[in-house]
Order: sequence, then C-alpha cells, then structure tokens
Amino acid sequence: MRLFFYILLVIPFFSLQAQKNIYESDKFEILSEDHKILAILPFFTDLALKENVNESDLTKLEEREGYAVQDALETYFGRGKKRKKFSVDFQNTNNTNALLAQKNITYQNIDTYTIKELSEILGVDGIVSGNMNLNILLSEGIPSDFSFIDYLLGDANYGRIGIKVSDGITGKLLWKYEKEINKKSGRNTTDLIESMMKKATRKFPYDKER
Repeated sequence: MRLFFYILLVIPFFSLQAQKNIYESDKFEILSEDHKILAILPFFTDLALKENVNESDLTKLEEREGYAVQDALETYFGRGKKRKKFSVDFQNTNNTNALLAQKNITYQNIDTYTIKELSEILGVDGIVSGNMNLNILLSEGIPSDFSFIDYLLGDANYGRIGIKVSDGITGKLLWKYEKEINKKSGRNTTDLIESMMKKATRKFPYDKER
C-alpha cells in the first residue's frame, strides 16, 4: 500500500520535470515565419560503456548511434508529415549527408561549422540537431531484464538526450527538449524518439495542432 501511494506522488513530479525540460524561444514566431524546410543532422554522442572498447571502435560506435537518431527522427517526422501535421518539410537525410560529404564535412568535424554555415550548405531554413550521453548501445536495444517496480519508477538510467531546433539565418536556438533515457523510454532508438516526441507533441513549435 505504501508503494502505491509513493508511485502516486512521484508520477506528477516526473510529469512536471518533463515540462521543465522543454524550452521555446520567445522570438520563435518571428524567426521561423518563413521556414519551409529543416535538415536533421546526426546527433553528437558520448558513450560511456561498461565494456572495455578501444578508442577507435568507440568512435565508430558513437557515430553509429548518432546516425541512428538521425534516421529515427526522419522516420518520425515523415509519418507526421503524411498526416499533414507539421508546418515545415524535412530534408531527406540521405541528401543531407551527401551534401555534407561533398563539402568534406564528416561526423568528426561537423561541430567546427556554425548553424548558419550548415544551413547555407544544405539550403535549408533551420537545423534539427542534438546530443546524447549513453552507457548502452541504444540502437541495439535496452537490456530486457527488469522488474515491474523498475518499470513503474523508471529506474536504470541509461543516459540523456537533447533535441534542438535552430534558425538557419541567425543561428539562434529556437526550441529544445531534453529527456532522461531509462527503461521506460522504449526498446531502442526508434522507440525512444517516438515516445519522447509524442510527449512533446503539443510543445513542438512546428506542430499545426498545438
């Protein structure tokens, strides 16, 4: 019985915390007025795995995780666009990555370019980007051995993810959403993005229905 009342107490707290993790610029309407298309970049990833992995392999794994989020976001936004839900289009990520490659921009050096430079290279009005801190390989799925209590309380923290949207002309941050990754976040990268974006749906600035 005590556990039941504890759960009733902590759930509203976590809901409140989730709302605090969403930021929107007070200049969003002005800066995004002419936005037509956004590009999704691979996410910067910092892996702290329990297994011993050499530096070269770790770099490759971080890159793989970063591209997995890029793919998952494209899938999510693509489904939303088919429902005519968003007021902007999203550049095909294959085109995004090809255009970057033509300028010798790689996963390792993309952080040396500004949002304005990247937007100009990609021919878009804004950039969707972000970062992750992980202690597991999310693209391979989270561990399946967990108890019912762990699920309810969201125990077993696997890291954190932050998604942000920036204006291409000014480079200013327009919107940001941060979320802790745990056993309730989903089975893999696609599930995580689907889950967190659904929770942020009414807060996503390009959502026509908000």
